[in-house]
Amino acid sequence: MPENYIADKTFDKEDYTLRPLPKAEYENCKFINCNFSSSDLSGVKFLDCQFISCNLSLASFAKTALIDVNFSDCKMLGLRFENCNDFGLAFSFDNCKLDHSSFYKLKLKKTTFKNSQLHEVDFSECDLMQSVFDYCDLSAATFDRTNLEKVDFRTAYNYSIDPNSNRVKKARFSKSGLAGLLYKYDIQISE
Repeated sequence: MPENYIADKTFDKEDYTLRPLPKAEYENCKFINCNFSSSDLSGVKFLDCQFISCNLSLASFAKTALIDVNFSDCKMLGLRFENCNDFGLAFSFDNCKLDHSSFYKLKLKKTTFKNSQLHEVDFSECDLMQSVFDYCDLSAATFDRTNLEKVDFRTAYNYSIDPNSNRVKKARFSKSGLAGLLYKYDIQISE
């Protein structure tokens, strides 16, 4: 095991803007009410970890490993997830605010986004096959050359997706969300 290996530990109300999180491999750890705002998490490995009510806005994720990580009730503005280590990359989001973040070109099959705000998030060239956007606000999110096959958008809202520039085969939408697929035609849809 690596020298800097930390397992099964709970970190509560830590402010990593004052003292950086030690570079290490964290397994099965919980971070609760911690402030990582603008922190450098480069090269850190998180495996089976939970972040609950944390602020990770503008944190640096260069070569950071996020393997089976759950984010709940977190503020995560302006994150560049494409800078993460893509080996084993897997995470889920519940009730998070991810505005202005980027998932550019990532393979995120079967990723769950639940009750989250994703304003102006970049999903360009991303593989989101079989992912779920459950009650998510996708206002001004970018989907361009994105694989959206079998993605569940039935409860998502405020999205604008061009079926001509994205793969949408067997993606699921609600009737009320169809306007988000027709936005580029500038047509009026009535009930």
